Amino acid sequence: MEQAVELLYHKDILKEFLARYHLDSEHTLLGDFENYVYEVMREDQSFILRVTHSSHRSEEEIIGELEWVTFLQHNGANVPTVYFSSKGNWIEKQVAEDNSVFYACLFSKVKGKSVRSRDELFQDKLFASWGRETGKIHRITNRYLPTNGMRKHWHEDDLFRVELYVPDEPLVIERTKEIRTQLKELPQEDYGLIHNDVHNGNFFYDGKEIHIFDFDDACYFWHVSDIAIPLYYSCTSLFPNEGDQEEKSRFANKFITSFMEGYMDEMSPPKDWMELLSLFLKVRDVTLYAALNKKIAPENRNVKILRWMDQIKHRIEQCISIVTINQ
Repeated sequence: MEQAVELLYHKDILKEFLARYHLDSEHTLLGDFENYVYEVMREDQSFILRVTHSSHRSEEEIIGELEWVTFLQHNGANVPTVYFSSKGNWIEKQVAEDNSVFYACLFSKVKGKSVRSRDELFQDKLFASWGRETGKIHRITNRYLPTNGMRKHWHEDDLFRVELYVPDEPLVIERTKEIRTQLKELPQEDYGLIHNDVHNGNFFYDGKEIHIFDFDDACYFWHVSDIAIPLYYSCTSLFPNEGDQEEKSRFANKFITSFMEGYMDEMSPPKDWMELLSLFLKVRDVTLYAALNKKIAPENRNVKILRWMDQIKHRIEQCISIVTINQ
């Protein structure tokens, strides 16, 4: 979380949000990179409370997310339930000292458990389920017509304006502009509202199906991004060093074969998805590099983060993607 937001956020804000949703005072912080995310309780039942600062999302954007997630849930997708506060609101608000706003919303805790990339379950069966649920969300969303709120189109995302966060890295800025140009030249086909962050940290697995959560990055973008991102983060976690590219490529081919078999159980694959994978893997490098520079102050970057950022920067500057698919 940015330091400016941390200075505004204090325990009384959280205490008030807990009260407005009739939640117990006990809470566990699960994450604080872009939002403050807590596991909370009410009468021995677990929920997920998310607190968002207005510098990250507007109220209208959050409403757009919650409306879409509710539509998905009502139409059979494995996603959280959105709950109302004691006042009957999806979103509760508190004004900070500088007149900015903190927003809170409450979700169910989805079924299953987390699966790490080194776990035994991280195999073909899981990859197929991963693709199947992603395809299901794309299929259901083809019938979705928003009525309240909004979600941004990709080009409105500040993470594509990397010059805001690395003004002294001209080659990164130039490469990002080139990628933006390539995206703008793509046909508006297989394009729509997508999750845009379906990595294994954002779902639980019940042994048969995955249950996806954290729709905070949802935006209008090409469907192939939801294929590239699972591949990207799987390779990132399994191959943290830029060593054995051949081994990484073998894994990537295995992963994408199972993932797409599952995807095609629910949805026809995006046109030219294989050819577009490399571009969208590069897109993730750009947006992640911007996010890391935006969210983590230089003095808070440990050796692991610095090495990771150097790897991403190198790929951006050299116009290469994290892995090559050889199918």
